Amino acid sequence: MSVITISRGSFSGGKMLAECISKALGYRCVDREVIVERAAAHGVSQEELRDALQKPPSFLDRFQHRKYLYLALIQAALSEEVRTGKAVYHGNAGHLLLKGGPHILRVRIIAPVDFRLKMAQARLKLSRGEALDYITAMDQDRRKWTQYLYGVDWGDPALYDIVLNLEFMDLTEACNTVCTLARQRCFEFTGCCQAAMNDLVLASRVRAELALAHATSHLEFEVTAKDGSVHIRGKAPGPREISEVRRIAEAVPGVVELNLDELTSPVHA
Repeated sequence: MSVITISRGSFSGGKMLAECISKALGYRCVDREVIVERAAAHGVSQEELRDALQKPPSFLDRFQHRKYLYLALIQAALSEEVRTGKAVYHGNAGHLLLKGGPHILRVRIIAPVDFRLKMAQARLKLSRGEALDYITAMDQDRRKWTQYLYGVDWGDPALYDIVLNLEFMDLTEACNTVCTLARQRCFEFTGCCQAAMNDLVLASRVRAELALAHATSHLEFEVTAKDGSVHIRGKAPGPREISEVRRIAEAVPGVVELNLDELTSPVHA
């Protein structure tokens, strides 16, 4: 009953692999659009949510803070969607968005350039040169996105439990490999895993509510949870904002205790 995330470059076979695994294991197949739709229920633009998952913010981007809001909503939506296990997510940075939860099976799939070009040409009706430019630009954006937001190299194999290369194996063989690994004891969705996922869901809910609330929407926080005890870290301008943080967080179902000891006010010169 594991949760599986699949990281891939554009047209590397990630969607087909996810669908194969889903069918073989009887898992739900979850893609980016499902998460975007769920996050957009809070009244934000689906297009902007997609951009938040794809385009790296620049240092001159006036909407960097809005990306924080969108990513808070996306993380909350994804953790809710997979909270009971038996799910395969193929979308940008699922393994990073679910970091802090239970040990999920983190898969990366890579494919030869010719494989990717043929898929891009067929699906997007592009010339070979146009397809190469498209894939190169998408890969660069994803690499910058993960580096900027998480400080990691998108292609670092240490971020994954397994890296599959389609140079000498086909998608069926790759699918069988992942299914075999998913059945191993270390990836079982035990009671401890469920508790860790519930903690991640609660923390994500609190963070999303703080990002949405008018009184705290301009602030950014790190939120963790353990058995209903929620710990919020970050900076708040003063006592009024700290009081609002407490009011908003305590209203989230599941919060039984709140720790704001590391919620500090900025020091002004």
